Amino acid sequence: MTDIKAIAEAYISAWNETDAARRSPLLEAAFTSDVRYADPVMQGEGHAGVGALIDGVHQQFPGFRFALKNGPDGFDNHIRFSWTLGPAGSESVIEGTDFCVIEDGRLKNVTGFLDKVPAQ
Repeated sequence: MTDIKAIAEAYISAWNETDAARRSPLLEAAFTSDVRYADPVMQGEGHAGVGALIDGVHQQFPGFRFALKNGPDGFDNHIRFSWTLGPAGSESVIEGTDFCVIEDGRLKNVTGFLDKVPAQ
């Protein structure tokens, strides 16, 4: 049986790592090499593509941290979980829910939805 909590935690760890060199093994642990990621504002493929997305988030929101909010839960090869993003120790600024497909214990496809975003 797949440990969906460990998969969700590996995902959050990868997104929280600001250093690309330290993030590389986290990407390999969390995602298949051909991962596809898409949400309403960005998309990327493979470890390099997801790594670039993570870099972009850290550039736009320096010092912010991701945390699991709800879940994970799942069945078969599907998992979903909700997350928060905000300054450490403060209320979240952005929240979302991701629906994912798992292959061999790693995320192969991630579809993200933004549940809370700052006012424009």
